[in-house]
Amino acid sequence: MNTEPKSSPPNNLPRYRLITGPDDASFCHRISEALALGYQLYGSPAATFNGQNVIVAQAVLWSSL
Repeated sequence: MNTEPKSSPPNNLPRYRLITGPDDASFCHRISEALALGYQLYGSPAATFNGQNVIVAQAVLWSSL
């Protein structure tokens, strides 16, 4: 079994991603999926209110270290 980290993200995804969306279970699943692929959280999450929903953003960064 190969346990060495991959040098680049799978599926031609970028090294840096800003994941955004309503603060709901779907957003949490998207962040969890990125972490499972090997991304790491980058910085603190951000939140705003658009008049109806809380919208959140979280940056993730691919690290091959």
